[in-house]
Amino acid sequence: MMIKRKNRSRSRKRPGYPGIVGSVMVLLAAVTPTRAEDLSVTVIDRHNGEPLKNAVVSVEGGPSPPPLPEPAIMGQRNRAFQPHVMVIPKGTQVTFPNHDQTKHHVYSFSPAKTFNIELYSGRPKQPITFDKAGIVELGCNIHDQMQAFIVVTDGASAARTGEDGTARLTGVPEGTNQLHVWHPRLPDNATRQQRTIDGRDAVTVELTVRSPPEDDQGMQGLQERFDSL
Repeated sequence: MMIKRKNRSRSRKRPGYPGIVGSVMVLLAAVTPTRAEDLSVTVIDRHNGEPLKNAVVSVEGGPSPPPLPEPAIMGQRNRAFQPHVMVIPKGTQVTFPNHDQTKHHVYSFSPAKTFNIELYSGRPKQPITFDKAGIVELGCNIHDQMQAFIVVTDGASAARTGEDGTARLTGVPEGTNQLHVWHPRLPDNATRQQRTIDGRDAVTVELTVRSPPEDDQGMQGLQERFDSL
């Protein structure tokens, strides 16, 4: 991983599932220690220079944000989770509505949250509370190609990168902060590096990531059998 500075212009786990991937830790030193500021972070693919969407950047320190007042929605449509990556504060509830005609079986074996919603249609009766910070990898026990991540944060600020690979953190605390950068295609779930950056300039983070998986349009016999239920 390489970190670049640029001038601020505007201020059971089933086979086939990629492992939960790691985070990259960057140390930031604030130029103006008198107040919190915003920070722009751009994440790009080191191999081709393309922006990486769905990267999550978060700053530790400062007061933890409260849980969302209403459950966040991790839907299932066209045999895919929507969104692929969700970012929520610790303590937030998440509901998992199934909009498909086929049933799904949603689960996670991640240390940050282990749960199991057995074969169902429609909306589960109770949302799931995510009360521990960390990366939660989701799967469907019927459709192997279904995968998503819920990033549970307890730091001062967190954001997900868009199509342009940029995330904007608001209210970054004064002083020195730890910036975590995570992406679902990082190759090693133990990767954790640290750098020191002087100033509150816009930051570019280069990540070495795996190639995106090919879309799996085929249906296995087990999936076809459960689709008929």
